[in-house]
Amino acid sequence: MILTKDLILKKGVFEDWKALYENLWRHGESAKYMLWKPTFSEEEAKERMRKSLKHQQESGLAWFIYRRKAEEAGEKVGEEALEPIGFAGLIRLDEETYEDTGIAIGPGFVGKGYGKQVLNALTDYCFDELGARRLICSCRAGNAASRALQLSCGFRYTHSEERNDPRNGEKYILEFYERRREERGI
Repeated sequence: MILTKDLILKKGVFEDWKALYENLWRHGESAKYMLWKPTFSEEEAKERMRKSLKHQQESGLAWFIYRRKAEEAGEKVGEEALEPIGFAGLIRLDEETYEDTGIAIGPGFVGKGYGKQVLNALTDYCFDELGARRLICSCRAGNAASRALQLSCGFRYTHSEERNDPRNGEKYILEFYERRREERGI
């Protein structure tokens, strides 16, 4: 589990499928720059949840993002006060390097600083808990919000690569950014 001011990144439970469907998976704008397609039915959402939970278990570095609703009212945060709003993950590239596998937050929750909280928390987790020396992030060239997020969290551009979207075969440019442990100033 990873904590931020307003969020908790943790492994999901099956019962959260409906909230994830409503908050994230059914929204095409959320999938626009990602490598997944929107989910259009509750049955598809349940199957997506089963696959997501299996992935979280197998990878160990994948979480759902939960908003801590109780803190709005100054209450103690319990499981019942968490609202699933997105997902985030990492992959280990080598002994000292990790890469994000995507941060997705539903459209009703963007513009609130949650992305910055998640990326900063993942950065701290990589450096402090996993012993990484470098974290790599990427985004499509047209994804100005993701680019701005990475730059605001201290990442710097390193290079771009042409890729093919597995959903439709279209070519796109993927920009890479990195942050090194020694650049944190801690």
